[in-house]
Amino acid sequence: MQKDIHEKNLNSPSKVGGYSNTKATLALAKASFRSIMRSPSAVVFTLAFPLIFILVFGFLGGGGTRIDVGVTPGSDINNPVMGMLEKTGMIRLVKDKSKAEFDKLLEKGNVDAMIDIHRKINSAAYSVNVVYTSASRDKGGILKSVLNNIFYDKTLKPTVAEIKESTITGREYKTIDFILPGQLGFSLLSTGVFGTAFVFLSLRQTLVIKRFFATPVRRSSIVIGEGIARIGFALIGALFIILIGHFFFGFTLVHGALTVVNMLILATLGVIVFMGFGFIISGIAKSESMVPPISNIITLPQFLLSGTFFSIEAFPGWLQPISRALPLTYLNDAMRKVAFEGLGLWDVKFQIMILLLWGICIYAVAVKVFKWE
Repeated sequence: MQKDIHEKNLNSPSKVGGYSNTKATLALAKASFRSIMRSPSAVVFTLAFPLIFILVFGFLGGGGTRIDVGVTPGSDINNPVMGMLEKTGMIRLVKDKSKAEFDKLLEKGNVDAMIDIHRKINSAAYSVNVVYTSASRDKGGILKSVLNNIFYDKTLKPTVAEIKESTITGREYKTIDFILPGQLGFSLLSTGVFGTAFVFLSLRQTLVIKRFFATPVRRSSIVIGEGIARIGFALIGALFIILIGHFFFGFTLVHGALTVVNMLILATLGVIVFMGFGFIISGIAKSESMVPPISNIITLPQFLLSGTFFSIEAFPGWLQPISRALPLTYLNDAMRKVAFEGLGLWDVKFQIMILLLWGICIYAVAVKVFKWE
């Protein structure tokens, strides 16, 4: 009889040998995914908000009125033309870059034109050479008008004798090419932070986790199962946003499906890192009412300062170092480089490395503050 009881105990589900934690993990992931799909807040933050911004900026089209003009190395910068360009208020002169760097910026549309001004030999006049890019035709046209007005200025007639113009072929950089990666990053941040924080705090308060402990389910299975559900939902949302942007608003995917795959890999890394914030919040929050304010302290600065709507180059100099310290900045930057410039994951290894460093630091804190009960 003792032998029969012993054999029965060995075959019992409570024994590790007779219980599959892999199946338990997948079952938890499936149940959690269904719960996420039924949550209005999850759908709103992950899909609705980013999609609304994409639709608005997609229909609005072009960007602002600032024109970035690169100054060729060795160009005469102490001439009246440069002074007049700076006085217009809409032209920003970009200096301290090599000719090769400017050529790449022109091809990508990151600089709208390049200007080279030299004093003519044995003359008081200047020779002005302007190189435009087809990637920014509208701003190139505005710059031409500005230059024409300057050259017809009576005060400059004796000093400016000729202007030479040419255009190189480049990929058009549309507003959607900047906005969509930023909104995708915001979607991943919201999913990782709000979703994780609310779920684990709720599971702890409703004693669901405590009931799990009465079963053979491992703690790691609970975390991994919830993580798989969050990542799966985030990737579905990311794919939806990318396809909407590409087919309806012409979002650039240089290498097509390969670019989409690379963006989804970056999205996976991003949501894993951002989930760490959620674990920290669920550990330090005393109640569900504390989750939104703590989460907003983490998400809002990144949403506003990480280049979601505007390039961080447009921020004041004292604010830019703060922007460059945020993890969402590097995810947005990597997304844009992969999508528009066609770079591979190895080419954005610096951004990936910064995200990994953030992930290590965040999870180190999460392990210290996370509570199961």
